[in-house]
Amino acid sequence: MRFVQFEDKGQTKIGLETEIDGNILDLSKNVGFNYKNMVEFLYGGDKSLEAAIRAVKSGVPSVERSQVRLLAPVTHPDKVICIGMNYRDHCEEQGAPLPIEPVIFNKFPSTIVGPYDNILYPDVTQELDWEVELAFVIGKKTRNVTKAAAMQHVFGYTVAHDVSARDWQMKRNGGQWLIGKTMDSFCPLGPALVTCNDIKDPHNLAVKCRVNGVTKQDSTTGELVHKTEALVEFLSKLVTLLPGDVILTGTPPGVGCFRKPPEYLKKGDIVECEIEKIGRAHV
Repeated sequence: MRFVQFEDKGQTKIGLETEIDGNILDLSKNVGFNYKNMVEFLYGGDKSLEAAIRAVKSGVPSVERSQVRLLAPVTHPDKVICIGMNYRDHCEEQGAPLPIEPVIFNKFPSTIVGPYDNILYPDVTQELDWEVELAFVIGKKTRNVTKAAAMQHVFGYTVAHDVSARDWQMKRNGGQWLIGKTMDSFCPLGPALVTCNDIKDPHNLAVKCRVNGVTKQDSTTGELVHKTEALVEFLSKLVTLLPGDVILTGTPPGVGCFRKPPEYLKKGDIVECEIEKIGRAHV
């Protein structure tokens, strides 16, 4: 199932994408579907999924994609957790060793915007960079789970763009990554949150990023150092993961700051982040 959030006449609704870039089934049109957003839906657990399945079987109407505004598939989660240096080929482009343990940082939940929303270009940075990432979303409260049980706690996957102000990440603020990663609009998500049942192997997906139509990143999730199960096990030993929490799993090589010479985004540039079987965001 391909869950989306969309805005219709000022109201946030949950729907199902019929296919990549397809129209939207409006689940709210079924009287038994009473969830207002995806975090609320995820807290409902199996009952929520059953309600969605019943709504589809009841024949809810399809909405033309062009007639609504697609939002991020998850908004206002408790946490947005990010993993750095998590692609082998990204470590190679920096001449850095593979991390033994996951490198953890975070974004504020307020950074999340929709898959087609404009990125705000802050006046305080001159080094705005792109990063396409596979993100997964937690489906149930998770604490101290093993790798073997980890996937029972993952609801699905989406596309993320880890927008980064490299001057603030690498040169300012005492070397802390937070400010360079968490300015307003620095986490476009979506368009769809695709359930695990529809992604048989999340670690064998093509990952691409284009800037103004030119491919900048082109890799596969097979290059991930720490994969989904290992990340859930590691993180759940440190913090309690809650339904709706978003985990960005890292970016492949080709980011602007490690190009020779470095390349950075300009106002008006179009960035497309695409992951096989999930979809494409462009901002």
